[in-house]
Amino acid sequence: MSYKEGDVLVTNGEQSPGYKIVEIKGLVVGITVRSRGLGKNIIASLRSLLGGEIKEYVELAEQARLQALQRMVDNAKALGANAVVNVRFDSNELSEAMDEIIAYGTAVVVEKSS
Repeated sequence: MSYKEGDVLVTNGEQSPGYKIVEIKGLVVGITVRSRGLGKNIIASLRSLLGGEIKEYVELAEQARLQALQRMVDNAKALGANAVVNVRFDSNELSEAMDEIIAYGTAVVVEKSS
């Protein structure tokens, strides 16, 4: 899957159809640490008793993932890259109330294939 994040092509594949890699810039990482907060924990705990999706945590996870992705893209731009390939996400629980979300990939320069 490939998409554009601003003017940077982002893909979880080794390459993107229609483009060829002309230069490898190196590893880029974007990290964010998010606290769930007392209010959201209380609401989520009540929802978990009823079952189903816990929207407060889904929203928090989506925001954190997008922030980590944007930071990774910003780091790629700083290296002079116009694409990031092999993008992956990881997360770690730092404490009961804090999670670390990491986006990482390889910053590259691509050009359209002829």
